[in-house]
Amino acid sequence: MSTTLELHRIEKRYGATRAVAGVDLSVAPGELVALLGPSGCGKTTTLRMVAGFVEPTAGRILMGGSDITRMPPHKRNAGMVFQSYALFPHMSVADNIAFGLRRRGVPRGEIAERVPRMVALLQLDGLEARLPRQLSGGQQQRVAIGRALAVRPRLLMADEPTGNLDEATGDEVLGLALDLVARTGCGFLMVTHSTRLAARLNRQETLASGVLVAP
Repeated sequence: MSTTLELHRIEKRYGATRAVAGVDLSVAPGELVALLGPSGCGKTTTLRMVAGFVEPTAGRILMGGSDITRMPPHKRNAGMVFQSYALFPHMSVADNIAFGLRRRGVPRGEIAERVPRMVALLQLDGLEARLPRQLSGGQQQRVAIGRALAVRPRLLMADEPTGNLDEATGDEVLGLALDLVARTGCGFLMVTHSTRLAARLNRQETLASGVLVAP
């Protein structure tokens, strides 16, 4: 089985400050991995290097065996879910989900098939034409998850995906994300400071899982 993601001695320095110090990590297809630790320990910086938003000072990032260390974000076969949802405020639910597909040049006919299917999986039927401001926080995060997964990524990443939600809604949204990950078989890499959420990944019975604890 090929590895979805491999980090080899990834490091990030900002001047004399070393934000990330030589991280080694691998994520297999269908595996759940949480980066757990307090604020400022380098979790999000590591995730942003994998996503391509931050360039590593040293080390290599491989996805599916290919070196993507210097590859721009839109060319990486990965999806990202942010704590702040990061939806396009002027776009409807359907258009937000379709955004990545259009950017990748997916044919219109295929987009017309994928988006309603994703809307149904997200349990957002009837809300396709609504704008983000017309949705609850949990609904917005569902849309963000759908947008990330609609492109059928090799890896789904999430940065504190339940941080802006109450506990019950956060648990529901995370459960939905894990169910969709199980359906697609992609790897899942999540940043969190919550030991409760990290423990939930360790309890998943359908997928391999693990927690990397940062100092």
